[in-house]
Amino acid sequence: MPKVVLPIANGFYESDSLPISAQECVNFYPNIAQAPALNQETLYGTAGLEEVANANSLTGNRGAHEMNGVPYFVIAGRLYSMAADFTLTFIGEIAGDTRVSMADNGTQLLVLVPNGNGYIYNHVADTFAQITDSDFTANGNPQLVVYIDGFFCLTTDSKKFIVSALNDGLSYNALDFGTAESDPDEIVAPIVFKNQLFIGGSQTIEAFQNIGGADFPFQRTGLFLSKGIASPFSIQSLQGTFVFIGSGQNESPAIWAFEGNDAVKISTTAIDKELSNLTQDQVTSIYSWGYAEKGAYFVGFALPSSTLVYDIITKRWHERKSVIEGDLGGYRVTALVRAYNKIWAGDLVDGRIGNLDPDFYTEYGTEIRRSIVTQPFQNNMESFVVPEIELTVESGVGNASAPDPQIGMARSRNAKTWSDTRFRSIGKVGEYNHRPIWRRNGRAARFELFRFTMSDPVKPVIIQMTADIEGVQ
Repeated sequence: MPKVVLPIANGFYESDSLPISAQECVNFYPNIAQAPALNQETLYGTAGLEEVANANSLTGNRGAHEMNGVPYFVIAGRLYSMAADFTLTFIGEIAGDTRVSMADNGTQLLVLVPNGNGYIYNHVADTFAQITDSDFTANGNPQLVVYIDGFFCLTTDSKKFIVSALNDGLSYNALDFGTAESDPDEIVAPIVFKNQLFIGGSQTIEAFQNIGGADFPFQRTGLFLSKGIASPFSIQSLQGTFVFIGSGQNESPAIWAFEGNDAVKISTTAIDKELSNLTQDQVTSIYSWGYAEKGAYFVGFALPSSTLVYDIITKRWHERKSVIEGDLGGYRVTALVRAYNKIWAGDLVDGRIGNLDPDFYTEYGTEIRRSIVTQPFQNNMESFVVPEIELTVESGVGNASAPDPQIGMARSRNAKTWSDTRFRSIGKVGEYNHRPIWRRNGRAARFELFRFTMSDPVKPVIIQMTADIEGVQ
């Protein structure tokens, strides 16, 4: 009776093949061991959320930013700072209800509402003011903002980008503008990476360098990418690269990373299909967030009905979902910022701010539903039975909240219907040798999928899956 090791570290799939698209990795992420191990790929549970502050009665986080070690949040129509003791301080009113773009020069924090208003908070003078300089909109409505070399740089809804006065986000000159002319596409978003300014259009990205010119400080470097920005808020810089959702001329959107002065596609065919099923407005509305945790570098992309997360180190994808108001929907985190040596998260639906912590196993006291669906297993397309399935897990992790944590297994032989879920213990406190085993798993005619689920608030680690296989004559 051969014992087979089945792959567990799959990812997000969406394809024309139902058995393939049934695969999933939700609220688990694959980790690849750096040294020889029982299994080189292990699944770890994604981080939970512990509430630390709450802008009560307000709904939804619109953006977050760190300046001089202090985190700032736009919640509904208000700008707040959060102290190290989690006290929220109201700073000023922010118009609109859309996502905001934020940047700072060390003294001033600029909060920009696309197609709307710009605001400056000066933390030294403790003043808050709307940008009223008429030249602020002389070259079009500002859309997104970054900071580089003493200047706030803002893209507009025209083919121009503008810069502020040196070290002053309240002052602008109508003549201080640049253009990206390598291609006649519309300007979408600015990117700062390795002390270069990249101006992203709808089909191209062009690099600029500060040369200190008397008329305009930035000049083209000659670096040109034939991929543009499809989602302005999808851009994320992390671990020596920047990633974005974009496309070239006559191309469908995909997810790209800047590597070696070129754009390299990191999305799978399955993810490309998911993006192609969206409307243009839905693609435009996708936003991203990024953070580092225990050697992983995550970038998450919030699609209308799912949140797809890429690990820059392992180059693997997984999905995150939250139970919000009783429904398993998208991920509730909308913005992340590091301060006070922690990761702070803004919420999708309310005014809460949470600590994103891998050692916390709920989201604000609500369960995290974790699941994986394996690749379709088959025996050369011949009938087979599976007398026994065993998971190697980190056992003995029970606690006061979950004294006997469980993991469930269900099977499918058509990728449409599933068997009843059978639960097994992963070990009470101190039961370090506990083995979750499922016996009498029946016969499969062509292939079989296995789904494992857990939601108990304990440390979730899946190391290996093995199965005994018997052919049927």
